Amino acid sequence: MAGLLYRGWRPGPYSRVVSTGTDPLAPLAELPGVPEAVAEVRKSVDRLYGHRVMRRRAPEVTSEAALRGARASAALDGADWPLEEVRRRTDFGADAEARTVGAALRVSAEAGQLLSTWRHSPLQVLARLHLLAAGDADGTAGRPRRAGEVAEALFPLELKAAVGTEDGPDAPRAPIADLPPAPGAEEVAARLDQLSTLLVARTEGAGAKAPALVVAAVVHGELLALRPFGSHNGVIARAAQRIVLIAEGLDPKAICPAEVGLAELGTEAYRRALGGYLAGTPEGMAGWIDHCGQALRLGTRESTAVCEAMQRGMV
Repeated sequence: MAGLLYRGWRPGPYSRVVSTGTDPLAPLAELPGVPEAVAEVRKSVDRLYGHRVMRRRAPEVTSEAALRGARASAALDGADWPLEEVRRRTDFGADAEARTVGAALRVSAEAGQLLSTWRHSPLQVLARLHLLAAGDADGTAGRPRRAGEVAEALFPLELKAAVGTEDGPDAPRAPIADLPPAPGAEEVAARLDQLSTLLVARTEGAGAKAPALVVAAVVHGELLALRPFGSHNGVIARAAQRIVLIAEGLDPKAICPAEVGLAELGTEAYRRALGGYLAGTPEGMAGWIDHCGQALRLGTRESTAVCEAMQRGMV
């Protein structure tokens, strides 16, 4: 809960967003380092959108970004398959890893189609994403955890940071505290309602707006903090971040797979940054937003490489 408690701006009711015309997320955009992170992301995304391949083959870049994002999200959820294996396979029900990859693919494929519903009912979209991930056979599919139900671990597999990233093998590391247990069902329901109210108010144009990166990072972090479902919370949180980036106009064609960047940065850095969000300190919140920004820039780098390969006739 601490992430949205920062500086007292997490409303008791989010209704003040509507009544006062103030975006409670706006203070986060002013934290040290955040304006720079926002500017760097904007520059990176604009550069990708200006690539000449985007003029002719944008739908193909979108499809490839969805595939690569799904592969990376599945890896973060415990199924680290090679990209070509994901591309080749058609059966995703054989074992637990295959089901994880299948869940990420289904969620990634439909996330961009849920934009109109997201604008007026984010919770309906989250339920739909969980239904896609869990499947009809799961009796908990599409509904938040109930009292006594436990959420699966967020990081079942340790992914090492890629060489050349800011959190690569030689990067200095601060100690990582254990993540606290997921909140109870009653608190989850209340906070989901508050988050939904905030997002809908933004859609309706109430007040000054925080940058897309900030909003996406808060939605991503809050869903990881809440772990509202019994399973697939990481996949759903990352898909929700993607939807926000589309809805806020930063990545309208969904060609910037931040999931790829999160996997490249490694699970240790992911956990550490999430711990900062949960702590709710200015440094922690800024660090989380910056981490999400780094991941997004790495995602744009991935799609830029795809564009370059297309331009050379290799794809």
